[in-house]
Amino acid sequence: MTWQQVLLLSCLSAMVLLSSVKQKIFMQESDASDFLKRRSKRSPKSRDEVNAENRQKLRADELRREYYEEQRKEFENFVEEQKDEQEERSREAVEQWRQWHYDGLYPSYLYNRHHI
Repeated sequence: MTWQQVLLLSCLSAMVLLSSVKQKIFMQESDASDFLKRRSKRSPKSRDEVNAENRQKLRADELRREYYEEQRKEFENFVEEQKDEQEERSREAVEQWRQWHYDGLYPSYLYNRHHI
């Protein structure tokens, strides 16, 4: 093959590839015109843009509220478990103290104790 044939073959293959990729590279005319008609920075937003932004803000607020509510519930459960464990430990300690200091009388009063 001569260099002319190689060049012709490569150009033809490049054209075939570009024609198949053309739909992916270039946008439709309607999309292009919408792109060029976009509003400038100083022009007011359309009603649809305002509504879309409000929906996004409301959704973000809802997700944030759900997240913090879940965190608060988890912390409340943790605090309640800690409090229950502390109450159990103190109840056990009081029960042990009562068993150790039991003087046979019920109720056990300090003035019933017989001191030697």
